[in-house]
Amino acid sequence: MLLPEFSSQREKEKYFRSLKEDQKIDALNEMIEESEHIVFLGGAGVSTESGIPDFRSKDGLYNRKEKRFNSYKPEYLLSYDCLSKKSAVFFDYFRRNLDCRSIEPNDAHRKLAEMERRGKLDGVITQNIDGLHQKAGSRKVCEIHGSVLRSYCISCRTDYGADFIFENKEDIPHCPACGKMVRPDVTLYGEFLPQRAHEEAVALIRYADMLIIGGTSLEVGSAANLAHMYHGKYLVIINKGKTKMEGKADLVFHDSIGKVMNQIEV
Repeated sequence: MLLPEFSSQREKEKYFRSLKEDQKIDALNEMIEESEHIVFLGGAGVSTESGIPDFRSKDGLYNRKEKRFNSYKPEYLLSYDCLSKKSAVFFDYFRRNLDCRSIEPNDAHRKLAEMERRGKLDGVITQNIDGLHQKAGSRKVCEIHGSVLRSYCISCRTDYGADFIFENKEDIPHCPACGKMVRPDVTLYGEFLPQRAHEEAVALIRYADMLIIGGTSLEVGSAANLAHMYHGKYLVIINKGKTKMEGKADLVFHDSIGKVMNQIEV
């Protein structure tokens, strides 16, 4: 199918909302073919199909009942306050719940990597901290919440990999070089986003002529703020549940992100 030229935003909205599901896939492929600077903004729903739980759903991380952590709110356990004041509790929770080193990428990760290889994707902006986009082959990835696959000393800033924390026998891992704490390179509650990753994400968004938002409800402010910066031609949302900004989207798919992405022809 060939997308028509629209004389107004209202005409454009009416056209896309009239499409049936198979027509929406055709339209998605036409958008991708037409666009020159596509960016993907993703959240936890991208990785749930690899077996990594999200945070807030009924089966999510924050709804797990672990007796040893019952006296703490889930958000506190992943906060800078917990890391600094109850370090042993933080690392116990982190090791038990966020070790994703053996997890493999899924169809959505692989399709995005393929799109980048073929010159149809400028980059991925992800809220996820699992490193699966890179594992699938993506090279331009803005990890706005950091990654569990990196760690560093809070004092001398020596870099360590993921194994250092997850396989360390100390309750609180310490730097062999200076003896201070080694922490994961993730953005905790109460911390600012990593400056470089955020600046790169902003640059991608502002230059994009097509934005695909996937696997996120946009409830987290960091992703929502980036999404609101987008003013390009096409906006597509793929998420099983409702997502903020659906009223502004050209196409909305309430379906498995892997299933939808697998139908992209590049």
